Amino acid sequence: MSFDEEWSAARASASASVTMRLNQAPADPGGGGGADLDLNQDHIGAVGSEAYKLHTRLQTDGKHAATATAEAAGALTKEGFASGAALLKVNSAWENQVKTLVAACANISNGLNYSLASHAKDEQQLHADFTASAIDKYLK
Repeated sequence: MSFDEEWSAARASASASVTMRLNQAPADPGGGGGADLDLNQDHIGAVGSEAYKLHTRLQTDGKHAATATAEAAGALTKEGFASGAALLKVNSAWENQVKTLVAACANISNGLNYSLASHAKDEQQLHADFTASAIDKYLK
């Protein structure tokens, strides 16, 4: 068999097994579908509210042992224990981590609040632009 004959036979068998495939995911009857972005203001507001509550509580509850820890570290150091300096180091690391977490909660809360306000403003602008356009006349 020549190359041309072999190539023709390979193309024929390949084209016989070709099926059409759309460039999308198959419909899932169990859920999903719909828009890629769904802004549910109630859900976003709840997450932002919880982040704010956590921020507020961490500012106070994250520091409740600071005084006792400093006193214990001072007493241990005064008595010549190396664990006093280690306790101060652990307390310092704890305070830095609490500050980082407090800042992260504030960023989440503020970011979500900004997103909601920005989305509402954009919606109002789109509505105003649409009602002022000539297209609105044809839709009535």
